[in-house]
Amino acid sequence: MKRIAVFCGSSFGTDKLFEEQAYLLGKTLAKRNMGIVYGGANVGLMGALADGALQNGGEVIGVLPHFLRDKEIAHQGLNELILVESMHERKTKMNDLCDGVIALPGGFGTFEEFFEMLTWGQLGLHKKPMALLNIDGFYDALLQMADIMVSKGFLKEINRQMLLSGNTIDDVLQKMDNYQAPETGKWINKETL
Repeated sequence: MKRIAVFCGSSFGTDKLFEEQAYLLGKTLAKRNMGIVYGGANVGLMGALADGALQNGGEVIGVLPHFLRDKEIAHQGLNELILVESMHERKTKMNDLCDGVIALPGGFGTFEEFFEMLTWGQLGLHKKPMALLNIDGFYDALLQMADIMVSKGFLKEINRQMLLSGNTIDDVLQKMDNYQAPETGKWINKETL
């Protein structure tokens, strides 16, 4: 993997650990010569991630819709800032530029961005690894929900396995390095239950 797309909050959250881990992820990717493509802002976890990479010689590309340029405050130190027209165009461009995806803690936007790209993978539109960095159990309930989706017949186990997660950066990156995309279709019918 040469470049990772990272989705994360434009806020810091209530625990300093979130900011520390966002910065550390940026630093770790830079030290491994892996570039970052992210939402382009200098606020919250987004800014911490970018700063962690930039302060350690990493490549950081931001993708920011025009209408968010002032609200999210575009990061001025990036290697490149790409301005796009819409949120959908943002995700498409980030997908085009990355070899894998990591989600840090965040809100609705982080979830929406991550799950759209996960869905694209499920539909076979890409074969990239997708992982949650589960800092301090932030994603525990979401991972439990994915298991419920399997048990209730709305998600195949093989597609559930696409949703990688780990509690540490090294764990997440190792799982992403070892990822093999499923070859079966996503659709479930009565015969496959």
